[in-house]
Amino acid sequence: MQEHLAPPLVEPQTEGSLADLPARNAATNPRNVAFSRREGSRWVDVTAGEFNDDVRAVAKGLLVAGISPGDRVAIMCKTRYEWTLTDFAVWTAGGVTVPIYETSSAEQVAWILADSGASGIMLETPSHQATLEEVRSELPGLHHVWQVDAGAITELKQAGASVSDEDLAAATAGVNRASTATIIYTSGTTGRPKGVQLTHDNFMALADNAITKLKEVVKADNASTLLFLPLAHVFARFIQILCVTGEAKMGHSADIKNLLADFGDFKPTFILSVPRVFEKIYNSAEAKATADGKGKIFATAAETAIAWSAAQDTGGAGLGLKVKHGVFDKLVYTKLRAAMGGQVMYAVSGGAPLGTRLGHFFRGIGVTVLEGYGLTETTAPATVNVPDRVKIGTVGAPLPGVGIRIADDGEILIRGNNVFASYHNNPDATAGAMQDGWFHTGDIGELDEDGYLKITGRKKELLVTAGGKNVAPAALEDRLRAHPLVSQCIVVGDQKPFIAALLTLDEEMYPAWAKNNGIEGVTFAQAHTHETVLKALQDAVDDANKSVSKAESIRKFAVLEDDFTEDNGYLTPSLKLKRNIVMKDFHDQVEALYSGAKE
Repeated sequence: MQEHLAPPLVEPQTEGSLADLPARNAATNPRNVAFSRREGSRWVDVTAGEFNDDVRAVAKGLLVAGISPGDRVAIMCKTRYEWTLTDFAVWTAGGVTVPIYETSSAEQVAWILADSGASGIMLETPSHQATLEEVRSELPGLHHVWQVDAGAITELKQAGASVSDEDLAAATAGVNRASTATIIYTSGTTGRPKGVQLTHDNFMALADNAITKLKEVVKADNASTLLFLPLAHVFARFIQILCVTGEAKMGHSADIKNLLADFGDFKPTFILSVPRVFEKIYNSAEAKATADGKGKIFATAAETAIAWSAAQDTGGAGLGLKVKHGVFDKLVYTKLRAAMGGQVMYAVSGGAPLGTRLGHFFRGIGVTVLEGYGLTETTAPATVNVPDRVKIGTVGAPLPGVGIRIADDGEILIRGNNVFASYHNNPDATAGAMQDGWFHTGDIGELDEDGYLKITGRKKELLVTAGGKNVAPAALEDRLRAHPLVSQCIVVGDQKPFIAALLTLDEEMYPAWAKNNGIEGVTFAQAHTHETVLKALQDAVDDANKSVSKAESIRKFAVLEDDFTEDNGYLTPSLKLKRNIVMKDFHDQVEALYSGAKE
């Protein structure tokens, strides 16, 4: 059994809560820019003092509305300043926040509101209001509905104008670090989402220790980040609290289609994302270079960046590689960094494995990706690579105050200041997940000699072929999704004679790829059967197979006409594949892959 425990760098605390942070920042540095809000074509700064005033004013309005300490208040909204404002206002009123993805269906909204016992909800748009109205009759305990776009923030501020500071202070008098701060419902790849209860200390202790460990990122001069992941996701939520705790400037970007323009205006020094976004940045840059007749230059520049980065782990680049890298820095890398605002030095990646090649590529162009690992139940990060010791291909070592253990069957177990208290209204699930103080993640991994963790698969997703070979599909799927043509894929083969895969095509990337590969006249609808596309996909499969043994390699694949998306129910809001639903709905296509195959 492997184990690595990282002692905390910050003395554990019992008093205080997340509600204290805005007032603390306003008292110590009121003119510090805490946020920037996009208003039309410009960004408007919000100081720490102004943020604290906003939080207190909205919190007082919540008290007038009847929100009492311990009450649940849901938020269903895109990533914007009002999300963060409402979050801290709920805590300042002594409440518990329940995030809901703004893309959730009426049935999902009903389940979360009913199970959490929410008495109020902050919606964003009339569309969200319409979704709620479909199930409102099923929610007798939901007494308050506010809508940002209908002026709810201003109305709450006005309503609370008569509430005294003493009454507001009384709302959090009984709240401490052990109190529940939020109930976050897991994405639900299988069954009903479970409500993960996270305490104020889960966020605060983890943030304090992470800032101490990641000073170069969070406490750098003029440190800032542009948040574009959904705040309903624990990863974005933790970064929000990390920024407020560390007094780093934060902006919100609600529409990923405007992300590059927002990067250019906001100029963040660090960003957080999921691997799919990094893949898109790379593939889009490659496609643009190819379309401009500079495909060979980009390919050479990419290989140079990767080689230069890899050399950093073995004593540094030689003179020839240094010169070559310097030339491409002026010709190519500066343009890529400029596309991310020109100031980004670090990118924090989580949610799925990034892949060694992309990790080296981004470090080689001057943006070090700090890959980490965690779950909702661990308040997002449990491990992370740090600037002074990056091991590409791993998800880093445990953060201070966190312990990692590898069970005899390879399962990753976690304990520490970040691990959740319990599942809401679900003691059986809590007992199943928490054993002897260790959270059983369901992921499979291994620790190296320095305590750095490598993820190798999901325990429940392990495939066992008819020949008895155990295969973790994640490594193959991650490699395939890195190809510009591939949107989603699922590797299959449980109790089958060999491993196979179902692939979907990326409609956004296809036009540029088709033009660059001489099949511009082939429509996207025709692409899934076109020989040029199929050959490229076979090349991608062959490349992915290099990462596994012959017995684990993909022998056949099929291309589906439609994609796996959140809208059609095959992806969770955090873009995880609902494997069981895909396998049920595409049973015939899977069986066709094995038609005529001998057991």
